[in-house]
Amino acid sequence: MPAGLQVLYADEALLVLNKPAGLLAVPGRGEDKQDCLSARAQAAYPDALVVHRLDMATSGLVVMGRGIEAQRALSLAFEQRRVHKRYMAVVNGLLANPQPDNGWNTIDLPLLLDWLNRPRSAVNHQLGKPSVTHWRLATEPAPLPGTTRLDLEPVTGRSHQLRVHLQAIDHPIVGDPLYAAPTGAVDRMLLHAQALRIPHPVTGAEMRFQSTCPF
Repeated sequence: MPAGLQVLYADEALLVLNKPAGLLAVPGRGEDKQDCLSARAQAAYPDALVVHRLDMATSGLVVMGRGIEAQRALSLAFEQRRVHKRYMAVVNGLLANPQPDNGWNTIDLPLLLDWLNRPRSAVNHQLGKPSVTHWRLATEPAPLPGTTRLDLEPVTGRSHQLRVHLQAIDHPIVGDPLYAAPTGAVDRMLLHAQALRIPHPVTGAEMRFQSTCPF
């Protein structure tokens, strides 16, 4: 098994991996950006194919399909929103939940890639694609004073969606190198993909996976 590869589940069609923060999900441009989660996975499982990605600064659950048919089935499940993801984040500022019993709140703001400031995205009410995020307060306390820990569920999957949506409500994610003010309090962005519910690419059975939040 390649060093740094955390395999949470593997069968003949499905891989579930735990990506550390700071590791690319897929190769980037240049020789210095070839070490990534997909390359490490393919060193151990040559038929592993990319289905979705996490930002380099984000940690947590990533799914890969083994073989083209499994990849297609998983990609279709993502497109049809039959995959349910939950993230945990720590955001700047003290955020109260206006919903009774800590119910889910919704951020519904259209997003568009900011071409002049790539790879950033931005809220764009004229040209942006529909983008929806649910949030509520997490039960665990925040690790830093003046911050709030949140559970997040993206309904859509736009680039940097969670990061831009939280910045848009004036609570950017702590340590976000693109959307938050610099801080010396943390050495990574505090965003983690902690739970995933997905149909198996062959049987269709519902599969559930968890990854302990590292912050």
